[in-house]
Amino acid sequence: MLNSALSVRKNRAKQVAAVGVAAVVAAALAGCGSGRTDEAGSGAGLVVGTTDKIFSLDPAAAYDNGSLLVENQIYSYLLNFAPGDTTPKPDAAEKCEFSAPTVYTCKIKSGLTFANGNPLTAKSVKFSFDRMLEINDPHGPASLLGNLDKTDVVDDLTVAFTLKVANDQTFPTILPTQAGPIVDEKVFSADKVATDEEVVAAKGYSGPYTITSYDKNKLVEYQANPAYQGILGTPKNTTVSTKYYATSDNLKLDLQNGAIDVGYRSFTPTDIDSLRADSKVKVTDGPGGELRYIVFNMNTMPGNTPEQKLAVRKALASSVDREALASSVYKNTYQPAYGYVPQGMTGAAEPLKQLYGAKPDKTLAAKFLADAGVATPVTLNLQYNPDHYGSSSSEEYAAVKSQLEASGLFKVNLQSTEWVTYQKERASDGYPMYQFGWFPDFPDADNYLSPFFGPNNFLQSHFENPGINAQLIAETTESDPAKRVELLQKIQTDLAQNHLPTLPLLSGKQVAVSKPGVSGVEQTLDGSFKFRFTVLSK
Repeated sequence: MLNSALSVRKNRAKQVAAVGVAAVVAAALAGCGSGRTDEAGSGAGLVVGTTDKIFSLDPAAAYDNGSLLVENQIYSYLLNFAPGDTTPKPDAAEKCEFSAPTVYTCKIKSGLTFANGNPLTAKSVKFSFDRMLEINDPHGPASLLGNLDKTDVVDDLTVAFTLKVANDQTFPTILPTQAGPIVDEKVFSADKVATDEEVVAAKGYSGPYTITSYDKNKLVEYQANPAYQGILGTPKNTTVSTKYYATSDNLKLDLQNGAIDVGYRSFTPTDIDSLRADSKVKVTDGPGGELRYIVFNMNTMPGNTPEQKLAVRKALASSVDREALASSVYKNTYQPAYGYVPQGMTGAAEPLKQLYGAKPDKTLAAKFLADAGVATPVTLNLQYNPDHYGSSSSEEYAAVKSQLEASGLFKVNLQSTEWVTYQKERASDGYPMYQFGWFPDFPDADNYLSPFFGPNNFLQSHFENPGINAQLIAETTESDPAKRVELLQKIQTDLAQNHLPTLPLLSGKQVAVSKPGVSGVEQTLDGSFKFRFTVLSK
């Protein structure tokens, strides 16, 4: 996620007025089965297939790519990215600008409404950002708003964001992220996450599409929203359906058989090789940015002291063979990652290559453990997810287990859990070490740093360091591009050498596959990392 937070993130107590879901919503839900609503037909129009599961339709609780795919279609933002553009431009806003070093002011377009007919005003915007911070859901993107002190209504169409730290270079790019959807204050609760059924029934969103039928992680149907006046423009198709697959095998088969029009996330490397050679489909590559890594729970990972835990992390960094993972498992559709920011992005560095080696070094790994008094073999309970990151995850983590055990320094207990449960358990100290992936919220190196390593970070891994916090503030407020690159690279070296809270493994690019006659895929696979249905047509 998508999707930057500063070191000043804290848990907050915000507004207290609770706005309950309207009674009409409760009535509408009374006859619905769990996860399903039906108001329309059977998926006519353009059909997009994916294996990415929806976690939540409520922006306050959604910080994952599967949920983002839906959010991109149904919510409007003050600023958003036009297809092919990586600079945020007005969406629901008429204009946004810094009116003072710590105040960012947005003027909203007049006459905007939500899909349910309720007016969208400055009050709606304030409510949306206040509830994001008030709820502060462990699975949500509230950490992106760490520099936001308060949101004020200036007048009916003007809202002012007061920031804690001046000259934040990233705040305008945060507004189009998963922290920025505008929701209807008349149907969303101020302090409680809405269920998917409530979101669909209440239609408290204002993006280019509305949801007409919802069967969670099976089939979602969309209809163009005539009230939308934003930067994404009038959809080139009036109806779109998203079909969800348990594995990429059936996704690939349906695409080749013409049952769907576009396949997006996640094909296996073997799938992609096969599809490139198939004349019945077209494979489109987009800019990279995806990062795959291992997260360490600082409290529950192996080691009796912080020093021993760090030694275990360093030994792991010297034991994995990223090049083998990239070539053998992913057939070079991914590349080795030796830093916290993927190569090709401004500010990227590769400190892990210098500190721990480009290839496995058993002698160095053993020294880290011996110097800290860690007995070997170290037992590792390593969790991975078999569905959200593609079916190759099983092969990837079997290879990681084999690599680590080949050193003689580790004994790996490898376990897997499906995504919805995985998201809940990993955020509640369920896993000492676990697989995670990152698809950026916006095209800036800070998006790989602040959301991971600042206070109240979305990893919920118990990592926090005052020195890192100070450096994060420094880089986000540095207006000189060259100096900012130096600060970004210094942070990455400090993290890798002295903390190693996560272990980067691989980075990859965006891939989508379409039938002949489908256009617009190239337009939406851009550096903003937002997949938009509005530009797709056939």
